[in-house]
Amino acid sequence: EYSVVARITHRLRSAEMKGPDGFAALAEALHDNKRLWNIFAVDVADAANPLPRELKARIFYLAEFTHHHTRKVLAREASVEPLLDINTAILRGLRGGAAET
Repeated sequence: EYSVVARITHRLRSAEMKGPDGFAALAEALHDNKRLWNIFAVDVADAANPLPRELKARIFYLAEFTHHHTRKVLAREASVEPLLDINTAILRGLRGGAAET
């Protein structure tokens, strides 16, 4: 999980740094990020998932936020920063609080 989130986060950040010239790469990375969060949402919605209920609810909320915010970024109405912040927080959690990408 860590490597997938790290790879997508790196792609989002790299595309963002290119500005308007990186929009196609950003759109592709956003699509992959949205797919990843969809996987997370499906996983935590499964009754057999052993994570605590509150944590599953928070992850599901983040997945919903990611989907909603992605639409805004693609419409050029919002920054990708909140998505980068979320992924970076997930990376810290997966590493036990260690540094980001």
